[in-house]
Amino acid sequence: MNSAASKPDQLARQQTLALAAIVQGTVLVDQIARTGQAEPQAIEASINSLFAFSATTVEEAYGGIENLEVGIRGLRDLLSGNDYGERRAVMRYCLGVLHLHKKLRGDDTTASLLRNRLQHTAKNKDMNNIDISSLSSSLSSIYQDTISKYNFRIQITGSAQELQNTNNAARIRSLLLASIRASYLWRQAGGSRWKLIFQRNRIFAQTKQLLGTEIPR
Repeated sequence: MNSAASKPDQLARQQTLALAAIVQGTVLVDQIARTGQAEPQAIEASINSLFAFSATTVEEAYGGIENLEVGIRGLRDLLSGNDYGERRAVMRYCLGVLHLHKKLRGDDTTASLLRNRLQHTAKNKDMNNIDISSLSSSLSSIYQDTISKYNFRIQITGSAQELQNTNNAARIRSLLLASIRASYLWRQAGGSRWKLIFQRNRIFAQTKQLLGTEIPR
């Protein structure tokens, strides 16, 4: 395959993986909100993506495609046309994340503050070997000081008991922040609203291909 042919294919792949990264964060949010539980490897990969400041590909940001399995499966399910009841909340969260990403892109002051806070947290993480639970608490504070200032809020639904749990609330905010970060990767790969509409079938086919050929079983 020549380079001229492979470049569009690689861009399409990055768009699909970036969408999967957005979906992964919101699927995990939904699972935590309903049950208090979610895949630890996927949570860690999503949260750590917030510190991949120089990543140029989604795989680089997430430490490998295997860390995106939850998101790829979730994206496939969203695009399948089947009416999964639990997918409605995930879709709503995804749309909310994309809306917040748009607001953040138009707000240089908040975007700069967010990046500075994340860089400070990254240094603290590297120096003190902070675990995911403590990291989520720090990221939750960053979310509240930046994203939560917007008048638009993503309304999370689920078990009242799980949503009132402080640790769960921190993980949910951290994962929403990770999904907003993934929205930048989507945009960086040339993603846009019209591509979501007109290339739905192509993206759906690619999720099935990725699951069939690249996700270890």
